Amino acid sequence: MKTPDFKAPRIDLSASGKIPTNTKKEKKETKHSDLFIRLRSGAIYAVAILAGCLLGNVATLILLTVASGICAYEFYVMLRSDAKLPNETLGILGAMAFLVSYFFFGIVGIVCVALALLVVLLIWYISWIHARIGDVCVSFFGAVYTGFLLTCLLAIRLNLNADEIWGGVLIIFILATVSINDGFAYLFGRKFGKHRLAPHISPKKSWEGFLAGTIVSTACWFMLLIFPGITITPWQCLVFGLICSILGVIGDLVESRIKRNSGVKDSGNLMPGHGGLLDRVDSIFLVSLGSAFLLFTFGCI
Repeated sequence: MKTPDFKAPRIDLSASGKIPTNTKKEKKETKHSDLFIRLRSGAIYAVAILAGCLLGNVATLILLTVASGICAYEFYVMLRSDAKLPNETLGILGAMAFLVSYFFFGIVGIVCVALALLVVLLIWYISWIHARIGDVCVSFFGAVYTGFLLTCLLAIRLNLNADEIWGGVLIIFILATVSINDGFAYLFGRKFGKHRLAPHISPKKSWEGFLAGTIVSTACWFMLLIFPGITITPWQCLVFGLICSILGVIGDLVESRIKRNSGVKDSGNLMPGHGGLLDRVDSIFLVSLGSAFLLFTFGCI
């Protein structure tokens, strides 16, 4: 006698609500964990900046030199993913040398480092058969991008005609305006953003967020009217703040374009929850150059 097939009744666990409940709980715990990691990394980053800027000129030199070396390393790693063959060793040393040479020798030191780096890279080019002229350009650009541009912050600190502490406060102020710009652009763009700023480079950025960040960060520049050692007018605060706000956005988009070309999401994993250090300071590079140029050119410091 043939035994009839027996099929166990199918139990829909999803209907009981157990699986969705556990899934939501796990997601919630994951979000809390990610937030804690981001806050911890951000706190370490903030403490390092405050300590480096406020403890004196030498501490600022060390902070910016180490930052430029790390950023140069992350830059070259990304470019290798984009089928480039940069000389990381020469590029990293060159980036760090820009800051050290300016600290001891001023503008003459910067010129000497740039010329020496170019000559050494050309010697490397003719001595290594696999090197291409594009690799020489990438190696040189990386050092200038991550080293020379940060030297502008050091120049602002060393040339401010006030107590040494105020030079560090001014650097912190410039960095804070960049963070304020990014923060308001993100929050306002997330809430009201409808028109994409650069959809092929950074799809999440919007014109609405860009305008909000620019307005708020530009307004912050009026605080320079009460800074010791700075001679500046309200109109200059407005123009300088507007230019530096725009430069910050451009700097962010430049690094986003590099990452997109290299096929990577983050420049590194040095800062858990934030990516690499280059991801955190990309907006600062051009702001450093712009603020130094404007403050020196118009005799504000």
